[in-house]
Amino acid sequence: MNKDTFDLQLYAFIDLLNEFAYTLSVRDRVWNILFPDNRKHSDTLEHWHYLHVLQYEEHYYLSHINGETCTLDAVPGTGYAPYTEFGGSSFGGGFYPVEEAWSPLLADGTRWLKTVRKNWIKANRLVQENYPLIYRTGIAPDSLIRESLPDIYRIDQELGSENCSRFVSLVENGYFSKSENYTVQNFTASRFFAYCKTAYTAAARDHEEINSSWSGREMYRSFADNRHDGLLDIDENSEEEFADWIDGTHPLKGAGGHPWEIKRGGNTTHINLSVYRPRYDTGFRIELQGAALHRLAETVRMFLALQAEGLPITIADPEGIRKRILAQDNIGIVPEYSMLHRANQSFPREQDVYEVLYYRDLGRYKRRITPFITWNPLPILKPSQPISSPGKNV
Repeated sequence: MNKDTFDLQLYAFIDLLNEFAYTLSVRDRVWNILFPDNRKHSDTLEHWHYLHVLQYEEHYYLSHINGETCTLDAVPGTGYAPYTEFGGSSFGGGFYPVEEAWSPLLADGTRWLKTVRKNWIKANRLVQENYPLIYRTGIAPDSLIRESLPDIYRIDQELGSENCSRFVSLVENGYFSKSENYTVQNFTASRFFAYCKTAYTAAARDHEEINSSWSGREMYRSFADNRHDGLLDIDENSEEEFADWIDGTHPLKGAGGHPWEIKRGGNTTHINLSVYRPRYDTGFRIELQGAALHRLAETVRMFLALQAEGLPITIADPEGIRKRILAQDNIGIVPEYSMLHRANQSFPREQDVYEVLYYRDLGRYKRRITPFITWNPLPILKPSQPISSPGKNV
């Protein structure tokens, strides 16, 4: 297809799209269009497409969410070009020339818009009934997933029944509601390193060699992130120096480091043992954080060891950890064109989603689990309707 012919096809699609209702993202207009194509494919599956169109001033950005085409930046009557700042599709394809990639898609999309314009309720019902589950977002009870998928990772098995019972009892008996259990009035770097030694010893991984003769300071040097912001340089026995360092007034306090990252990892896969000033209290609060699936059991072991020694300590989101241990949380189902990394963050907190998987991962248990999945609503596409003028007051 030559460029002039594609121009006409693209602008005709945009003109037709403007006949349909849109949502707003701040002041930008947004259309989400789900539609099937009627082209022949190498497999027998019906192919569905998801187009996301955003209008910013005179620019229309067209993204094929579940495809391999680049994002298009189109200005009707002026021109179009690939737009890569959005990152293209989640499949990471990138298909050039754009006319070859987009022309069949626009033809199918135009055909679908005309179908919707003719009978928008019937068309949307077809989407609701036939849009592939592999492209949908939802939640499923972890208890059902755990019962159905024998090979899935289980934190309760990793921790063991004794540790699970101890942690659940602490939550249910109100340990975390009492600030004195994790807040101290004075602290030192030396005490922090002592915490570290207990934590490292209690949660050593199979590949780690923990030398019991090492001091906590030596262990911290070995396992922590090493961007310590001066924590290793202050007088470790001075309460005043530690307080000044925490408050940022000590001359040895650095910036941009990760002093609390006691176990190295990525942005979401490390373990922190943090000491900070409580917002509405005096002194210092000591808290463990390590919510990633393959670090949580390790973090809980650290917490239980420190708590067993009578050291003030808390852990981030204890109620959520209890739910995860008891399988009272939910597993997120994400579209297979999405990345799993950090996908749980897109779910509202009240849905208690800590881990995610693809619908295909349910394997032969799809029929058992599908009735229990709560799916997010699919977008409704309908023609625009004029806003009625207010009636005259009599």
